[in-house]
Amino acid sequence: MKIIIAPQGFKGGISGLEAARAIARGVLAAAPEAETLLLPVADGGDGTLHALVDATGGEIFTSTVTGPISQQVEAQWGVMGDGRTAVIEMARASGLAMVPPRRRNPRVTTTLGTGQILKEAAEKGFNRVIVGLGGSATNDAGAGMATALGVRFLDSRGNALPPGGAALVSLDRLDTSGLLPRLTGMEIIAATDVTNPLCGPTGASAIFGPQKGASKDVVAELDAALLNFAQVVKRDTGYDVLDIPGGGAAGGLGAGLIAFAGAKIQSGIDMVCEVLDFDRHLAGADLVITGEGRADRSTVFDKAPVGVARHAKAHSVPTVLLAGSLGEGHEELYQHGVASILCISDGAMTFQQALSRTGAMLEGTAERAMRLFLISP
Repeated sequence: MKIIIAPQGFKGGISGLEAARAIARGVLAAAPEAETLLLPVADGGDGTLHALVDATGGEIFTSTVTGPISQQVEAQWGVMGDGRTAVIEMARASGLAMVPPRRRNPRVTTTLGTGQILKEAAEKGFNRVIVGLGGSATNDAGAGMATALGVRFLDSRGNALPPGGAALVSLDRLDTSGLLPRLTGMEIIAATDVTNPLCGPTGASAIFGPQKGASKDVVAELDAALLNFAQVVKRDTGYDVLDIPGGGAAGGLGAGLIAFAGAKIQSGIDMVCEVLDFDRHLAGADLVITGEGRADRSTVFDKAPVGVARHAKAHSVPTVLLAGSLGEGHEELYQHGVASILCISDGAMTFQQALSRTGAMLEGTAERAMRLFLISP
């Protein structure tokens, strides 16, 4: 019996690999003779770096860059085992978790640090870069990232704009004459789990701005600024980034990577499954077990568990989802290839206690799931 174990990390709890190991222990407790294959996944957000680098025997680097509130931070990034593909999680340089709640302000947060890592990767000679777009603190359409690559964002007087999304309302023209030459010929992939456009009611500001600290008025301000950005970009570069699905990911970083780095938007989970050769491993599998911290309606939008289930269903392999908690709309996942959803909580406890027991609860729930699977016809 072959069991594929493909969870993503449980944020604040354990990594994808640690989750996979815990699930494997539970599976083997119920079925000692089972073959378990551990393939931890990610969807462009948290865990993407290690999912890709660890799976391919790559290397992790640490760089000192400018964080989202212009502080100096140590940010990890890596190179995959092929020696040519760099992996950047933008959240490690420009992420929401790096900003104390009282200082969260998407009017001023910047993607400069993400651009500094991208520049370093290019200068080290890596000719393919995967940028994971989840978990951002920013709403600057990648202007900070592009500044690090040599683009100048100028107002009507020719002055450089200050950092942050709000300043883009004053953007009058772009100067791309200093754009890093090494970007030419590089393949840059923007990996995301969302399809939101740059602007409008489903755009970067409206959907993701509030969780980054934006009030209703600030959302409107930022949306207008991003619209001006899109209009200037179209006029000065020829790229029309306004309505591209995924352009609104990471506060518009998706759009910025397209406009200034020639990036292509790709489903994060599909990209990870491709790197892991996931479909090949499904051959002969009897069951797939995936996992995430919270299963709810948002999981439907191509987050890791649904992507895993979609690939598994194409090979007629059932998928069980182990979730830290269940939220509104989680039942919709049954319409997207998930055969069963099991909450791993095994008793009353605080959130912090749950985080500390994530591995143990995954192991216990995996054992129960496996015992049920063994008695099914």
